[in-house]
Amino acid sequence: MTNSAADRAYAEVRGLILSGDASPGTPLREEALADIVGVSRTPIREALRRLEAELYAVRTPSGRLVVAAWDVDDVAEMFALRAMLEGHAAARAATRMTPADLGELKACNTRIERAIAAPEPDIAGFLAGNRQFHDLIIKASASARLATMLSGLVEQPIVRRTATRYDRSDLERSAHEHGQLMQAISARDGEWARSVMTAHIRRALHAFRAASPSK
Repeated sequence: MTNSAADRAYAEVRGLILSGDASPGTPLREEALADIVGVSRTPIREALRRLEAELYAVRTPSGRLVVAAWDVDDVAEMFALRAMLEGHAAARAATRMTPADLGELKACNTRIERAIAAPEPDIAGFLAGNRQFHDLIIKASASARLATMLSGLVEQPIVRRTATRYDRSDLERSAHEHGQLMQAISARDGEWARSVMTAHIRRALHAFRAASPSK
């Protein structure tokens, strides 16, 4: 087995989970996944070990591996960790981001605003732009450690579940908060950027709770 085969298997199976195509509780069967990814079962087995270690997958009492589901406490902890880590990333990015980086960030938020302004808000466009916006800040923070820690947080399915229940005003509020963050970064004020990012993610937690079917 080559590392490239295992890495590809990991990326593709993780992508199925993050996209929501493999929803919580979906069995993760080696043979079926090998057919989907186009590799043998050995790299799939390695990929599943990684996904289980990162809590994307869990074992049932019978020992079957399934896509993990997250209760309210799990989600609250994920958001709390994201607020701390991305707040720190924003603070670092504010003092490291170049004018070109900031221009790319502004262009990204413009695409988000365009998706929101469509006659029927483009949720897929919003989600893609939102992920890119946050990724640009993490990249500008210039911390491989932060990037690795944040990549271990299961976040995209939760963002997707929340965003699909957003109305236009919720989406506009998110883009507005991005604008505040860009102001803080333009001012090279790390603590301002940290506070805006922290508040942005805390508000997303409350939006998730409001959107949860159990609420």
